[in-house]
Amino acid sequence: MDQQFEFIAPCHFGLESVLKKEVLSLGYEITEVEDGRVTFRGPISAMARANINIRTSERILLKCGSFSATTFDELYEGIKHIPWARIIPRDGRFWVTKATTNRSKLFSQTSIQSIAKKAMVESMASTYHVNRFTEDGEEYPVRIFIKKDEVTVGLDTTGVSLHKRGYRTRVGKAPISETLAAALIMLTPWREDRLLVDPFCGSGTFPIEAALIGANIAPGVNRDFTACTWEKLIDKKTWYEAYDEARSLEKTDVEMHIQGYDIDSEIIKCAIKNAEDAGVSGFIHFQAKPVKELSSPKPYGFIITNPPYGERLEDKKDLPELYTVIGERYRALKDWSMFLISSYEDVERYVGRKADKNRKIYNGMIKSYYYQFMGAKPPKR
Repeated sequence: MDQQFEFIAPCHFGLESVLKKEVLSLGYEITEVEDGRVTFRGPISAMARANINIRTSERILLKCGSFSATTFDELYEGIKHIPWARIIPRDGRFWVTKATTNRSKLFSQTSIQSIAKKAMVESMASTYHVNRFTEDGEEYPVRIFIKKDEVTVGLDTTGVSLHKRGYRTRVGKAPISETLAAALIMLTPWREDRLLVDPFCGSGTFPIEAALIGANIAPGVNRDFTACTWEKLIDKKTWYEAYDEARSLEKTDVEMHIQGYDIDSEIIKCAIKNAEDAGVSGFIHFQAKPVKELSSPKPYGFIITNPPYGERLEDKKDLPELYTVIGERYRALKDWSMFLISSYEDVERYVGRKADKNRKIYNGMIKSYYYQFMGAKPPKR
């Protein structure tokens, strides 16, 4: 049996269940689910397959160790006992890129970073028998989480966050991240044979992520990752096989009806270009038009959208009218379902209907709710 490794996949708070399903669909064993992250076990190839295929995580970390520490001496000893030389080559560039703490006695990020670095140097020096490292090779960024005095140490295999799919070079004023958009779509019963409309599409994130899901195009298939060069741990052939596997599973003959609208004609031009860069422009119709013109003769469609929140005080006064119009247009659509994320507290009042479900989601640092208004199910074919 292949050697097993543990990996940590961080995600938006409230979306752990979606990420867990993704990990299970790749065939890996879940070892822990906690707020904002899922830990799983798999062979070294899981590093490549998870980075390329997972839509809803921010990054994939290789778990290097975990231990309890209430003093900096205990932190130092715990880090030192991790066999770093098995992972990082003699010329590797290694540093603690981020340290976060929660309800722990150790809380100074800069102290944690510098002590961990010293401990890594000592650990590697005892194996490589050198006192100084050139650090002119490949990058090995380390992340440390401390929660209730339990330290978890991981190597960032991803590099630039997984929400950077490579297609969205142009964004509007308040873009939703690609990972969050994908997770919100995956929380709905939408499938590629159902009509989907985003009447506040901005630079196109919801329509593009839906098209990628519908065509089964892996989100990371057109980018590379920090760990692509970690040949001490994972060879190039494993990466090539993971990319090839993802491409072989794409649905090239799927037919989808996805529409994106926005009142801003310039941002619609950006959305069109972003969809072209993502390779899904053939599945999406973008058009500049206001939400008050939203209509469709077809039943059983979906609205999935991120309307304005009015985060700036001067915009708050426009929200009652805006959400009233959203409600009116939604009621005029026959048997449609509507899913919208908003931090505006009076969504249900002005939409004119209580949501069937709502789920608390953190969009960045903004506490939001994902309102789910369910329409009738279409008859079985």
